[in-house]
Amino acid sequence: MRIATSQSYDRPATLMASLNSKADLLQTQIATTKKYSAPSDNAAAYVQVQGLNRADANAAAYNDNVKLAQGIITQADGALANVETELQRAQELALQLSNGTLTGTDRAAAASSLTAIIDGLLSIANATDTRGQPVFGGATGDTAFVKNADGSITYAGTGQPSAIPIGDGDSVVPGVTGDRAFGDMFATLVALRDAAVAGDEVPEGTLEGLSSSLDSVTAARASIGARGARLDLVYDRIADTKLSNEEARTAIEGTDISAAITELQKTLTVLQATQASFTKLSSMSLFDYLR
Repeated sequence: MRIATSQSYDRPATLMASLNSKADLLQTQIATTKKYSAPSDNAAAYVQVQGLNRADANAAAYNDNVKLAQGIITQADGALANVETELQRAQELALQLSNGTLTGTDRAAAASSLTAIIDGLLSIANATDTRGQPVFGGATGDTAFVKNADGSITYAGTGQPSAIPIGDGDSVVPGVTGDRAFGDMFATLVALRDAAVAGDEVPEGTLEGLSSSLDSVTAARASIGARGARLDLVYDRIADTKLSNEEARTAIEGTDISAAITELQKTLTVLQATQASFTKLSSMSLFDYLR
């Protein structure tokens, strides 16, 4: 069988070109840590990776919402803790005012303290979160409590505040409405303060009313505490999902560096041997072939 000179050159040249392409591909995979550089390299893998990327994007958005809700809950819990402290102080003053031996000066001092407590509680009750929404407001997002011309303080919110989405079909209301959190707190305190100013007896039911308000605050703290615990679980679940997605993505498109380096070394060894053989072949004369 006769072998043309062109065939003698074409076959090793084709092999070297193939080996060069393989070496280049392996080097790219090692450098980028990815097995595929374009969707056309593996269409099915590309579709899977894009699905994981979309899931990660959604998880990131939900994760931000969870952090937002956690911040609001932390703020609400801190505010309610302060309300508890002020209500306990108001209970002490109510007990003092129930003592008929107080002087006019003492009653005036108690009335002044109650005014400060009321003003402080109004400020707390109208606190806004990082979005500018009232922590204890309703659905409208307006100021939670208003001070009327006669000095009374009433809840102005209506409905439930908007829920924050934290997952597919899942959401949480981070705050609590003021009417639920405080009950008749302001009405009880204003009546007590006005009685102290006028020198009248402590209104009937004052201590019970303050105790009931404290119970409402405690219940509100328990409610948002439970939501906070739920958010912690959601936060951990999102982190676990992100880790699982990363592992799946790596399994689909990630380069096995050790295996790729080993394969690259083998490819370069074969390439070098082929190049040496081709160089030797190309330098041989016709007389060398005929020996």
